[in-house]
Amino acid sequence: MTDGHRDINVSYEGHVGVVEINRPPHNFFDRSLIAQIAEAFESMDENPDCRAIVLASNGKSFCAGANFGSSEDDESASAEFTEEGFKNTTGLLYREGVRLFSAKKPIIGAIQGAAIGGGLGLSLVPDFRVAAPEARFAANFAKLGIHPGFGLTVTLPNLVGAQAANLMFLTGRRIKGDEALELGLVDRISPLDELRETALSFASEIAENAPLAILSVRATMRQGLADKIAAATDHELAEQQWLRATEDAEEGIRSVAERRAGNFNGR
Repeated sequence: MTDGHRDINVSYEGHVGVVEINRPPHNFFDRSLIAQIAEAFESMDENPDCRAIVLASNGKSFCAGANFGSSEDDESASAEFTEEGFKNTTGLLYREGVRLFSAKKPIIGAIQGAAIGGGLGLSLVPDFRVAAPEARFAANFAKLGIHPGFGLTVTLPNLVGAQAANLMFLTGRRIKGDEALELGLVDRISPLDELRETALSFASEIAENAPLAILSVRATMRQGLADKIAAATDHELAEQQWLRATEDAEEGIRSVAERRAGNFNGR
């Protein structure tokens, strides 16, 4: 725990700030975790010695999304993922997510394992991604019986194109590290034991340039992105809310937790 944050570690390597998610092994997120990351980004934005950021995580997965557990009674399940949660708390979580996209400094994501569902959305906050061959990316929302969220309807097609995004959304298939590189989902592949070093080197390559110019160029390239994410998450949430109340969503959540194909009936 660093700087008063319960679930993240914050450190600096020269001009590079490092934000490490620390909820191993799978780093499931909730509103609190996203808010902590946003606060760290905002603090680094105010630090003139920080010129670039690495977003990493400690554990097997980069972020396996919201923890929906194996049943409604599972105490480990994320409150945001329940039917009641989508009505009352997921919108607040998405507002915290918009804060991530409002960060001013360039961000490099170090993706060592699974980035699934909302975890995929979190992995697309950074400007660039360095991934290990063991990394896995999936927009598995249709398998859960719900609509994509976390701004993915904007960020994923922006990154890989509408056709590849549609393929990921409608199949829910997992994309391995090498295929992710081919799609443009990641920018570099690094051996797992060198991943953090590679991400830091990438960030340092950016940080050695004129800092005001970097801020200016990045602001131009990402102009309007946070506003687009805010509008997209409003729509995504509305779709998620009604779908979360369906029988298919209940079956989808059970089937994914039980590692089996869903038996959906369109209700």
